[in-house]
Amino acid sequence: MAADWWSIEILNARTSAARWRDAHAESLIESAVTNGALSWEWHARSWGVVFEVSFREERQWESWRGLPGTVAALDAAPDPVNGLLVHRGHGGASGDRSPRRPRITPSAGAVALPEPEAGGGLVEAATLP
Repeated sequence: MAADWWSIEILNARTSAARWRDAHAESLIESAVTNGALSWEWHARSWGVVFEVSFREERQWESWRGLPGTVAALDAAPDPVNGLLVHRGHGGASGDRSPRRPRITPSAGAVALPEPEAGGGLVEAATLP
């Protein structure tokens, strides 16, 4: 059974994200489960909290995310503009389950650097017409 994980990260601001979790966790969990959530987890971090939830289908997530109770809880975050991150996948810098692949060096990385002159200075770069 495949499932899509989604994360809601709440950052500390003037009030603690843990206090926000205490106030909204029960209603978020209940509404997620009654709307098809397969699993859910809370993670406390030094910078805030992460609510991870999985649904079988993206439309279930979208439906739950659009519920008035979910919207109200997210709007009540300590900083709903700069301290609320909602994204697909696990959150809280938990990392991907597979290692990162090496990134290709941009083509500018292949440009030769100016060679130093015999006197130790740099050769001036030519300007293109």
